[in-house]
Amino acid sequence: MHLHTRGSFDCLSDPEAVLRAALSRGIDRVCVTDHNEIEEALALKARYPDRVIVGEEVKTAEGVDIIGLYIRERIPKGTPARETCVRIREQGGIVYVPHPFAGGKGGGGRVLASIADLVDAVEGFNARLHVQRLNDRAVEWARERGLPLGAGSDAHTVGEVGRAYVEVPPFDDEPGALLAALREGAIHGRHSSWVVHLASTYAKVRKRWPPRRPA
Repeated sequence: MHLHTRGSFDCLSDPEAVLRAALSRGIDRVCVTDHNEIEEALALKARYPDRVIVGEEVKTAEGVDIIGLYIRERIPKGTPARETCVRIREQGGIVYVPHPFAGGKGGGGRVLASIADLVDAVEGFNARLHVQRLNDRAVEWARERGLPLGAGSDAHTVGEVGRAYVEVPPFDDEPGALLAALREGAIHGRHSSWVVHLASTYAKVRKRWPPRRPA
C-alpha cells in the first residue's frame, strides 16, 4: 500500500520491475505512491488496470506526508495538510496517513488532531520505521477511532518490495471496497535494513547530478 518508483525524487526503480517483483512475491495489487507525483502510477495503471492503485505521497506545507489513494489529479507539494485531505476526498479518493508518528515525515503525530475527521485509513506498519513503537502508536491511534489499518514496505528499491503488505479478501477496484477489505485484513511485515536509506540517498544524488555522457 506504500511504495515508490522512479517517479519519486529519491528512487530509481523501474515501475515494471517493481510490479514484477510484487507479483513474484505473491502480492496481487500494489499502491504506487510516489512523492508528489502520479505520472508513473497512472501509466502503470493504464497497462495493468487490475494490479495497480494510483496514489501520491504528498509533502504538505507542514512537512508531514499524507497519501491519497484512488486519485486522478496530482496534488501539489506544499499544500496544507487539511486542504490535501479535502482535495483527496474531492477526487473520491482515500486519505491514508503513512508513518504518522515518525519524526520529520510524520511530524510525530502533530497534525493528526487537525485532520482526524478526514482520515480514512492509517498505516499500521511501515517497514522503513526501525523503531517498532512508532508503528504501535499508529495502530493504537487508529483503533481508538475505529479506522482500518494498512501496511507498506515504503520501498525505494526493488529488493524492498513485499517487506510489508496487507492480506485482504478479494475486493472490487474502488475506494469503498478497499476500505471494507482492510477492515478484514491482516498486516504482515518485517523491518528493512538501515542500509536501504543509502539507496535513497544515492538516488537523490544521481538525479541531481546525473552521469555525464561521453562527448
